[in-house]
Amino acid sequence: MRTINFNKTECGVDFLLNVLPGDQVKDSYTHTDIYNTDYFEILFFKKAEGSVILNSQKMEISNNSIVFISAFQKRQWNLSAGHIEFTSLVFQEDFLNEFFADKLFTYRLLYFYQLQHPLKMAVTSQQMSKSCEILTEIKTELVSVRPDSAHIIRSQLYYLLQTLNRQYSSQNNLSTGQADTNYAYQFKRLLETHIRQKQRINDYTEMLGISRISLNKGVKAAFNVTATQLIKRRLLSEIQSQLIYTDKTTSEIAYEYGFSEPNHLMRFFKTLTNETISEFLSNHPRNMKAVIDE
Repeated sequence: MRTINFNKTECGVDFLLNVLPGDQVKDSYTHTDIYNTDYFEILFFKKAEGSVILNSQKMEISNNSIVFISAFQKRQWNLSAGHIEFTSLVFQEDFLNEFFADKLFTYRLLYFYQLQHPLKMAVTSQQMSKSCEILTEIKTELVSVRPDSAHIIRSQLYYLLQTLNRQYSSQNNLSTGQADTNYAYQFKRLLETHIRQKQRINDYTEMLGISRISLNKGVKAAFNVTATQLIKRRLLSEIQSQLIYTDKTTSEIAYEYGFSEPNHLMRFFKTLTNETISEFLSNHPRNMKAVIDE
C-alpha cells in the first residue's frame, strides 16, 4: 500500500502544515487506489458527490461536508471528478502538539482517533464559507511570511480546530472535556501505540500510574464509555483493518493480537459487531480481501 509523506511547505518557515486548494490536488481524490498518509488531514468539501472508505467505515460525501482523517488511516475515494470543490488542511501530529504546547492536543479533538461516530460532519453553507475564509488567511501567512506570522497562524488554526470540535461534539452529543479528563487523552494516545501487544486495562493503569477507578472516571467523562469498552473498540478497529487490507488468515491475526485461538477472535468479533468475519468481508469491495480459515 502506498504511503504519502508530508512535503514541507516552501514558505520560509518550518511549518509542518499546509492549506491545499482542491484544484491543485484533485487527482489524489478522484482515483480509487487505497493509500494512507503520514499526516492528518481535514477536507472541506463545498461541492462533492460520492463516497470514501476510511479503514472499514464507508461514508457518503455531499456538498458542505467536512471529513477528518488521522495519520496512517487507510482510505479509498470514490468521488465524481466533475462535481468536486474542496480545500484540504494537512499537518503532522508532533508539529501541531508542539505548536500549541500540548502533547495531547490532537487527542482532545473528538473527530480524530474516533471509533464510534462518523469521521465527517455536515455543516451549513455559511459555516463552510467561514471555515474556508480562515483557511485562506492561514494560507496567506504561509505564503507571505512576516515576523508575526506564526502567531497569526496559531490563533487562526486554534480557533478553527476548536470550533470544528464544538460543532462535532454538538452533532454527536459528546462532551468537549473536563478538568479531570487528561488521563483519558493519555490513555487514548497509549492505545494507538500499544494496542497490538496490550489489551488489558491493567496494562494501561500501570503505564499511567493510576488506579482503574481514576482511569474509568476520566474516560467516562471524556468519551462516555468505560476504559475496557474503548480498548475493545480500538482492538476491533485494528482487526478490521487487518482483515480488509492484508491477506492474513484469521489464525494469523488471532495470534498476532493475543487471542489464544482463532475461535476466540471470531467470538470477540461477533459480540462487538453482531456479524461474523465472513459477513463483514462480504460487505466490502473485493479488492480489499482477506483469507479466512473458518
